[in-house]
Amino acid sequence: MRLLYACSELGLGHANRTIALGKRLQQRGHEIHFFTGGRAFELLKKEFPNVYPVTPVAWYENSSGIVTTASLINILFPLPVYDGEQNRFQIKTSSAQETIHRYYDLRRNIHLIAPDAMIADGDINALRMAQRWKIPHAYVTNVVRPSFGFSSLLSPGERITERYVKACTKIIIPDNPPPNTVCQYNIGDIDNVGIADKTEFVGSFFDTTPTEVSEQQIFAPISGPLGTRSKLLRMLLPTFDALGVKAVISLGVPGEAKTVQRGNCEIHSWLSTQQRQQAMKNASIVVFSGGHITCFETIKYAKPSICVPTQPEQLANAAKLQDLGCSIRAKNKAQLARAVREIEANREEFKANVKRLNEVSNRFNGLNRAVEIVEKLKHQ
Repeated sequence: MRLLYACSELGLGHANRTIALGKRLQQRGHEIHFFTGGRAFELLKKEFPNVYPVTPVAWYENSSGIVTTASLINILFPLPVYDGEQNRFQIKTSSAQETIHRYYDLRRNIHLIAPDAMIADGDINALRMAQRWKIPHAYVTNVVRPSFGFSSLLSPGERITERYVKACTKIIIPDNPPPNTVCQYNIGDIDNVGIADKTEFVGSFFDTTPTEVSEQQIFAPISGPLGTRSKLLRMLLPTFDALGVKAVISLGVPGEAKTVQRGNCEIHSWLSTQQRQQAMKNASIVVFSGGHITCFETIKYAKPSICVPTQPEQLANAAKLQDLGCSIRAKNKAQLARAVREIEANREEFKANVKRLNEVSNRFNGLNRAVEIVEKLKHQ
C-alpha cells in the first residue's frame, strides 16, 4: 500500500510517534512518503528515504511558552518575535498564511504519489486534503477537545478543526482507554464531539515493558525553544543546588552532543536514545514538561515525576498524572522544591501508583493495533 504520512512539527513527540509507526509500516512492506517541517523534518530525514519539507505551522511562542493572546492575533497578522537560537528579532508569518502554504505544499504532491491512504499525526491540513480528494485516512492524535487549562478564546478555532476530525475515516489515540488515559483532559468527551464510533484508544506507541532500574539522581529532560529551555534551567539549577541533590539535565537540542557540569548538575545538550534510556533507568525522580511520550517513559520505568508545563497540552497531561497519584505539578522554584521533598517522603506510594499504571499500559500494543487500522483503510 502506498501511504502519504503528514506529521506536525509542534513538539517532537509527533515526529517520534511517526518514526515508530512509520518503521513498523515499512517493515510490513508499505511504501511511505513523509511530509513535515522544522526539526521534525531533520529527524525523519535520518530515518526514511522519502521525506519532503512543508511549511511549518506554529503557535506564537516565547520564553514564557505559548502566548494565547499573541497566537490569536497572529492567526491573521504577522508579529515580531525574538529568536533565541539566532539571537535576533524576526517576523513570524501569520498562522493563516502558514496554513495555506502548508496545504498547497501537500497538495502539490498528491497526484505524483497517488496514495491509497493517508495518515496525519497532528496535521489538520492533511485531514482537509484527504477529505477534499476523498482519500481514506487515519488521524493520530492525543488532543481533540481540551478541557483543562485551555483558553476559551481558542474555542472558535477548536470547533473549526473539529469539523475535519469528525470527517476522519479513523481516529487513533496512542494512549490507554479511559479511565487510565493520560491525555484524557486533552481528548475531552468524544461522545459529545461526535467521534466515539470512529475513535480507538490503541495504547501507547512507546514500549512500556517493565525493566530493571536504579535510583541514582534526578533526571530532567527538557526541550522547546531556547527561551523556554532557559526559563526551565533558571528554575531547575538553583532549586537542585539548594536541595543538594544530584541531577542529570538534557536540553533536547539535536546536533553535536555537549556536556557541562554545574555543581551537582550534569547538563547535556543532547542524549542519544540509549543514553536517555539509561538516564531514565537511573532516575529517582523525573522532572519534565508533561509531553505525552515522556509521560509514558516515566510509566515504563515506574518513576515518580514532577511536571513543569510550559503550554496547555502539557498542563492537562500533568493534571491527569497528578490525579492518578503518579506526579506533582509545579510552576516555580518553591513548588518544585516542595514537590521533590514530598516525593522523597512518600516515594513508595508514588512508585506503587506508577507501577499500577504500568500494568494497565502493558495490556495494549499501540503500534500493532495502529498498523492493523491503517492496513484496513484502503477498503473503507
